[in-house]
Amino acid sequence: MHDIWNPWHGCRKISEGCQHCYMFFLDAQRNQDGSRIYRTGNFDYPLQRNRYGAYKIKSGEHLRVCLTSDFFLEEADAWRDEAWRIMGERPDVVFFLLTKRPQRVAEHLPRNWGNGWENVFFSVTTENQRRADERVPILLELPFKHKGIMVAPFIGEVSLGKYLSTGQIKQVMSGGENYDGARPCHFEWVQRLREECIHHGVNFAWFETGTVLVKEGRTYRLQDKFLQSRMAWKSRMGYIAKPLHFKLTTPLGMEIPKEELYVPQYCHRNCKECGSRGFCNGCVQCGLCERGVNTLPSSSE
Repeated sequence: MHDIWNPWHGCRKISEGCQHCYMFFLDAQRNQDGSRIYRTGNFDYPLQRNRYGAYKIKSGEHLRVCLTSDFFLEEADAWRDEAWRIMGERPDVVFFLLTKRPQRVAEHLPRNWGNGWENVFFSVTTENQRRADERVPILLELPFKHKGIMVAPFIGEVSLGKYLSTGQIKQVMSGGENYDGARPCHFEWVQRLREECIHHGVNFAWFETGTVLVKEGRTYRLQDKFLQSRMAWKSRMGYIAKPLHFKLTTPLGMEIPKEELYVPQYCHRNCKECGSRGFCNGCVQCGLCERGVNTLPSSSE
């Protein structure tokens, strides 16, 4: 996927949500050890250019960072300053950061951070109420211009009303657990969390059901991730209170007009009913699906 930047790979499990981590599962399928932490060969992805000298990542694109690790992982301390420098060189691109370690954030921000960079959206993971009450209060004290909460894997009911009422949270995203040992996600939890978001005017997304979904007393097992995404989309749980807006600029600080920013294109045959559509970068428009070539990974990958 062209909207993912993994400057390093590998992680350490620290809480309940890590127990059946998808990264460890997928690494094991490739005979790799997910606990081996290393800098990737794609570290400079946001700065890479095509043969014409233009950035491969266009102005206005959104990049999800460290989906196979944690941006504030202790073992990545030696690399993080360089990653911050790269983000600082691309004030025209939005970087989505996610962590289970918010207690480490304040001491590991760039020196010129001030009250936050306009092109960085920061979220914490809260897989259950215990972790929400542990991590979200820290999030609220941190200097970020854009803040969100990721409830995934959604393995226990979570109430966020008292945190949403602060007006600091712009978006809540949620999704069930996948692969071996997946714990159930209850549809009623999703509904109640959505109601809280609507009440406080916060964007909400349920991007996948997870492998095990419990709804109205019945348990459904959905092994295929694209089916999970489609079912989440069909549930109509998504809610947009206010579209996210980022003041993106050139390196010289000049704001880039909206008409010059990247506009996602949803060309793939699965885009129409995808639970992730509201926050993804769109497809790469390679044209393979139009020629009948399957460009999607199987549910086991």
